[in-house]
Amino acid sequence: MRKKNVLAVILSAALAAATLAGCGGTDNKDGLQTGNSQTGSSQAGSSQTDSTQAETGSQSGTALTYWCELNQNVSANYSNLGETPFGKEWQKETGITVEFQHPPANQGSEQFSLMLADGELPDLLEYAWMNYPGGPEKAIKDGNIYELTDIINQYCPNLRKYLDENPDIDRMIKTDEGHYYCFPFIRGDDRLCNTIGLMLRQDWLEELDMEVPTTIDEWHDVLVAFRDKKGATAPLSWEYTMGSLTSANPFAYAYGTCREFYLGDDGKIHFGPAEDGYKQYLELFHQWYGEKLIDQDLASLQLDQVSAKITSGQAGASIGWAGSRMGTWVNAAVQTNPDFMLVCAPYPTINKGDQPQMGQIDNRYPNQGSVAITTSCKDIEAAAKLMDFAYGEEGHMMFNFGIEGESYNMIDGYPTYTDVILNNPDGWSVAQSLSAYIRGNYNGPFVQDIRYLEQYYTIDTQKESNLIWGATNAAKYKVPPVTPTTEESKEYSTIMNEINTYRDEMTLKFILGDESLDKFDEYVKTLNELGLERALEIQNAALDRYNAR
Repeated sequence: MRKKNVLAVILSAALAAATLAGCGGTDNKDGLQTGNSQTGSSQAGSSQTDSTQAETGSQSGTALTYWCELNQNVSANYSNLGETPFGKEWQKETGITVEFQHPPANQGSEQFSLMLADGELPDLLEYAWMNYPGGPEKAIKDGNIYELTDIINQYCPNLRKYLDENPDIDRMIKTDEGHYYCFPFIRGDDRLCNTIGLMLRQDWLEELDMEVPTTIDEWHDVLVAFRDKKGATAPLSWEYTMGSLTSANPFAYAYGTCREFYLGDDGKIHFGPAEDGYKQYLELFHQWYGEKLIDQDLASLQLDQVSAKITSGQAGASIGWAGSRMGTWVNAAVQTNPDFMLVCAPYPTINKGDQPQMGQIDNRYPNQGSVAITTSCKDIEAAAKLMDFAYGEEGHMMFNFGIEGESYNMIDGYPTYTDVILNNPDGWSVAQSLSAYIRGNYNGPFVQDIRYLEQYYTIDTQKESNLIWGATNAAKYKVPPVTPTTEESKEYSTIMNEINTYRDEMTLKFILGDESLDKFDEYVKTLNELGLERALEIQNAALDRYNAR
C-alpha cells in the first residue's frame, strides 16, 4: 500500500537538495535543460480536453490524470497542456483521454511535496525523479510509484527496444538495484548536450577591430573596450541568480574547477568550490567587479533586466542559451538597431591556443521531464501505452515535430517546420509556436531529435553554438546520474543543503568584496566542518555502484 504519512521533514528536502550532479546546470529555456525553475503555468488547476477526446477514454473508461509543470512558452497562450494541438493529438493518436494538471507558476517543487504528504497523487507524475528525497528507489519503497521493469516488458515494446539498443542509456535510468522508475527524457544526440555558453556583441567587435576572445586576458581587454569605447555600464551581464547559469560559469571552468561536483582525472568525484582553482576564479571576478566589467546588479539580476541591458547596449556580453537568449535578443534588438548581432565565444582558457577542458554539458539522461506511474493509477496498461507511444516512430515524430501537414511537412525525407512554426500568423515567437505543437524544444518523456534544433536556430551563429560550446573535454569531467542509497540520502541532503547555502553566500561575498579572499582557507575549513568529506564519500560510493550496474 502507498504510504500516506510521508514525513514533512524528509519531503522538504526536495525543495533545496541538489542530487548527485556534475558540473553545469540542468534547467534550460531551450529545453536542452530544463529544471523546475524553467517552467510554470500562469494559472493553477487542470482541464478536461474537448468532448471528442473525452469520448475515447482510457481502457477503464475514465481519464488518466497527468501532473506536470506548464512550460512558460506554453502558458503564454494556453492555460493547460490539454488545450494545445500537441495535447489533443497525443490523446487522439493513443485513444487515451488525459486530464492534465499543473501547479501554479514556479511552485512545482512545493506542490510536489504537498502531494506526497497528503497521498493524493495523479496517475502519472512528471518530475526530476533523482531529486526525490532518498532517490527514486526510495520513491518506490515509499509506495508512491511503481517499479516499471515488468510494466515496460509487458506493455512498452517501443521503450524496451530503445533501451536494448542503447545500453548506456539503459544504465542511466535504473536505480542501483536495477529497477526502472520512469519514462525518461533522453537527448538523442550528443550535440544536444552542450547548451549554455558565452555570447557577445559581434557588431561591436567589428567596429572596435577586435577578435572573438578565447582567453581570460582577451576577455578582459574586450570588456574594458566595451566599457570605455561603447559606453557599456554593465559589460558582462547575466542571470547570476539562476542556478543553471551560475553553475555553468565559463570563467570558473578556465581554472579547472566548477561550482558543483565533478569527475577528476583520478576517476573520483571532487567538489570544485573547495579547490584552489575556485579561489583563482573568485579573485578574477572580484577584480572584474571592482573594475565595473561585471554588472553591478549581479546579486539580483532577473531575465527582464538582462534582456533590457543587452538589447539597449548597456551590456555587451552574457552567458546563456542560443535559443531563448541569443535568438530572442537579436530578434528584438534588430527592430531598432539593424546592425545588432551576437556571436558565440568558446569557453575561455588561460593560455592562448589551449583546448578548453571543462565546460557545460548535460548527461544524455539529464534528470528532467521524466514520468513515473504512481500507485494511485488504476489503469496501468493504459498509462504505460500512453507513455510508450513517444518512443515509437510515430510518437517520436509527434513529440519533436508535431502534426504532419500542419506544423511540419516531409521534404526530401526531412521533417521541415511550416510557417505556422517559423513565421506564426499570430505573431508568436518560434519558441511559443513550437511549444504548442511539440515538446522537443524543452523536455518530456521522449527522445529529443537534433533535427528540431537545426531548424529552431535560424541565425548562423546560433547554428554554430553547440559546436563552439561543445569544443571542450567536458564529458570527461561530467558526473553520471548516480544516486545515493535510501540510508545515505537523508544524511547527504542535510549536509549539502548547508554546504550549498554557505558556498553561495561566501561566493557572492568574495566577488563583491564583502569578504576578503584572505579568508578562503577559512571558508574551505568551514566546508569540511559542515561535512564535505562525508558528502564526497557518499558521492564516490554512489559512483562505484553506478559503474557496477
